[in-house]
Amino acid sequence: MLCYRLVCTPPTVRNPNELVTFYPRVVNNTNIPFTRSKTTLLQKALKYNLHAKSKNWIQNLALEAETAISLLPTNEREVYRKLVADCIDTLTPKKPHPQYTPRRKNNKINPEQTE
Repeated sequence: MLCYRLVCTPPTVRNPNELVTFYPRVVNNTNIPFTRSKTTLLQKALKYNLHAKSKNWIQNLALEAETAISLLPTNEREVYRKLVADCIDTLTPKKPHPQYTPRRKNNKINPEQTE
């Protein structure tokens, strides 16, 4: 049986003028020097990064595309619907088809039936 113990530490009082340094947000692994403005822009990107896609992101994409297509002239709508359908078809994950194996009948001959 596993036992866990919770250790409580008393709160620490910090000086408000004390500078607290965290781990570096941007690490430059290249030999290209970044300017201060580029570094600050890269640091902001961490706050606004993309999250994981939702489960129904393809459905949302299709609905947004249909909304945009409905604003087009009537004679162009079907062409763009076909283009969007083809693009969405390439984005959907394909499930592999199960291997087709025909069922075999038991072809053993019963010796009692042959006599």
